[in-house]
Formats: sequence, C-alpha cells, structure tokens
Amino acid sequence: MNLIGTILVYAALAAMLLGGVSIIRPLKFMGIASRSHGIIVLLCGVVVFMIGANLPAPEKRIAARTTILDDFVPAYQFAEFHTVRIKAPRDRVFAAIRDVTANEITLFRTLTWIRRLGQPGPESILNPPPNEPILSVAMRSGFMKLAEEHDREIVLGTLVAAPPGWRPNKDKKATPDDFKALHEPGFALGAINFRVEDTANGGTLLTTETRIYATDDSVRRKFAVYWRVIYPGSALIRVMWLRAIQRRAEEMPG
Repeated sequence: MNLIGTILVYAALAAMLLGGVSIIRPLKFMGIASRSHGIIVLLCGVVVFMIGANLPAPEKRIAARTTILDDFVPAYQFAEFHTVRIKAPRDRVFAAIRDVTANEITLFRTLTWIRRLGQPGPESILNPPPNEPILSVAMRSGFMKLAEEHDREIVLGTLVAAPPGWRPNKDKKATPDDFKALHEPGFALGAINFRVEDTANGGTLLTTETRIYATDDSVRRKFAVYWRVIYPGSALIRVMWLRAIQRRAEEMPG
C-alpha cells in the first residue's frame, strides 16, 4: 500500500508539473492541446496526489523474532529493506559498516541536500562532515545506539515525530528501554539496522532495514505523506550506502 501511494504521489506531481506548464504554454506534443486542458491535468494531479497521500498505512507485526531490530520495533507501518552480497568475511564487513563515510556513498550529499531543501543546517546525518564515519555522526546528532551484537548486527533508533511542545527530560538520559517502551500518542519512532550473515561461498550477506512506528492514527496519516514523497530518495541512499560498505570491505587489505 505504501509503494502504491508513492507511485500515485509521483504520478500526481508529474501531472501537476505538466498541467502547470501547459497553463502558460500548452504542451501539445504531450497531448495537452490548450490551457483549459492544462488546468484539467493540473486538477487531476491534485486529486491523485490527495488519494495517494491519504491511502491507509496498515500496521504490520513480525510473526517471530529473527533480528535484534525485532526487539525494538516489532510493529510498524512503514519500512524498507535492502540487501547486497559481499566478497569479504563478516568481520571486515562489520568494520566497514562502522567506518564508511558520507563521501564514500554515491549521491549521498546530493540527495541529502535536496532533503534539507538546500539549507546548510547543523551537523547531522543529513549534513555530515566529509571524512567521519556516518554512524558516528548519526549517534551524536539524534540517533541512539539501541543494541549491537559484535560482527553480527547494529541497531540505531531515533524519534521521528513528537507531540507539539514536547521536550525530552534533560535530567534523565534516554535509554534503549525507554525507546522500546514509548507508546504514548503523538510519537513516531524510527529504527535502522545493519545485519551481516555468512554465506556458503565464504562471503557475507549484508542487509539493512528501516522501520517507522507511529503511535496513533493522526501521526500515521501525517507521516504517510512525508514517507511517500521521500521514499525514492531514501531507498536510493540505502542502496548506495550498502554499495559503499561493499567497496570498503572488498578493498580492505587481507
């Protein structure tokens, strides 16, 4: 349903762009013969956008625990999953996960620049230093390490949305158990993992999964619009992130 929503949203944005241009100068080669037709295309795009943005996002729940990520986000409404096979042993791949930098991830800076609308902003995972491990930047700018199993899996979590006016308790540092227990209305929790497994040929299977859990229907509806707009860029970043890890692991000495 989320993928269908994304397809509808981007089809609608394309229609709105074509319709808007045709109001100024009809794009006859696209079959839009007049300005009035352009208005119709624009309005159809608006309607399709509203449909795509407001499609329901059903909650999914894991059937059985298989990863550490399952301990922290067993239920979710939004998710993406990517995988790559790497010709390197598990320990080298896990080291590459920890050490890979933003500059090694193809298109990372371009896509994050678009994501933050060209604004410089503070140092964060969307605006990281060039040669510092991206996970280290994440963990000091809004992400928490929820758990780690050496040479197997690392899980990070963050607060994606919070009720208006809510502020974290400055007298108490948040813990992974706090993240796991947060179910009050008005919040959206996000978590991402990187997991490595041995393959039969001596290589490694690397996967990453991102899950978002909205604690009430209002947050779920609002986040659905955002997710369906950013999903293609988010998915591309993760694919390129895995490829950067692959390159680093396969090029390591030994």
